[in-house]
Amino acid sequence: MNESPCAVRPHEKMKEVLLFPDAAGPREHYYMIRGGSKKGNITVWETGTVGGEYIKTYGHYHVDELPEIYWTLGGEGIVLLQKRVEENGVPINDRIEEFKAVFVKAGDETLIEPRWGHLVVNIGDTHLVTKDDSPVAGIGDSASMPMHADYKPVQEMGGFAYFVVEHEGKPALVKNPRYKEIIKEDLAGLPVVSA
Repeated sequence: MNESPCAVRPHEKMKEVLLFPDAAGPREHYYMIRGGSKKGNITVWETGTVGGEYIKTYGHYHVDELPEIYWTLGGEGIVLLQKRVEENGVPINDRIEEFKAVFVKAGDETLIEPRWGHLVVNIGDTHLVTKDDSPVAGIGDSASMPMHADYKPVQEMGGFAYFVVEHEGKPALVKNPRYKEIIKEDLAGLPVVSA
């Protein structure tokens, strides 16, 4: 039996990682075609905001030593990357060793290092489209490969260390108060504003 390679991330599932979980949003936030590392994976983001926060992926951490590359095929976005502090080899969810925001546009390539968390935000007026080389293939999402991707820490923290919001017509960041510490950060010149 062949499983469909297509998956969607509905609004209901995204609520647990949104700045304002009760804000209205599109029925689906993004769409995925999963071909694995052999064929590649395509993700397409809707445009707009949910309670002022730009449409984004759910976000997850890589839990193995496998790097991943994202190629931006169309649109413009921001990739959020974060690495947790580890104590005795155990990652601490509310303490971030390093956080980075990276602007991307068509033609850009972004490396996701092993054991880093990442999510991608659409800040443009058109669909954002990426291709990646994640080994995930088939129906569902990366949660079907727990040895590669872990969504639970992001869910427990209600999102990443920062949310990307529209502020005065441009992207800005709002700090997630659930995080106790961010040791090193590169915010790519984005202002930090209050929610």
